[in-house]
Amino acid sequence: MLRLPAPVYAEIVGHCLGGLPDEACGLLGGDPASGDVARCYPTRNLAASAKLYTVDPGEHLRADRDAESRGIEIIGVFHSHTHTDAYPSPTDIAQAPDPGWHYVVVSLRDTHPVLRSYRIHGEVVEEEPVAVEPR
Repeated sequence: MLRLPAPVYAEIVGHCLGGLPDEACGLLGGDPASGDVARCYPTRNLAASAKLYTVDPGEHLRADRDAESRGIEIIGVFHSHTHTDAYPSPTDIAQAPDPGWHYVVVSLRDTHPVLRSYRIHGEVVEEEPVAVEPR
C-alpha cells in the first residue's frame, strides 16, 4: 500500500497539471517498509514530451541527498499520462529501475486527474492500494 498525506497528493497532481502539455515527473521520499510518503520531489522532465518522461539526474541526486538528510529514502517515482489511462505504458515498464519502488501514474485524460500506484517486477505489473490521508 502507498500512503500519501493529502498535501503531498495535491503537490503531485498540481505538478502534473503544471507540466501540461508534456508529461510531468518527480520522486517520492518516505519509508520503504511502510509505504508512507513523507515528501514529494517534483523534477523536470528532460524528455520534454507528451509521451515520455526522464527524471533530471541532477534533481534526482538532490532529492536523494535531501531524503537521506531527513532519514527517509526515495521510494518511488510519479509521472503523468496526458492522454491515456493511469496504467504503466510498455516504456514505463521497461524503464522501471527498482522492483522495490512505487510507480505512480496520474492520468490527465479526463476532467479529473486519476492517481494510481503500481509495483513493477520485470514484466509483472501489480496495482496497489493508495490511501490519501489527512496530515
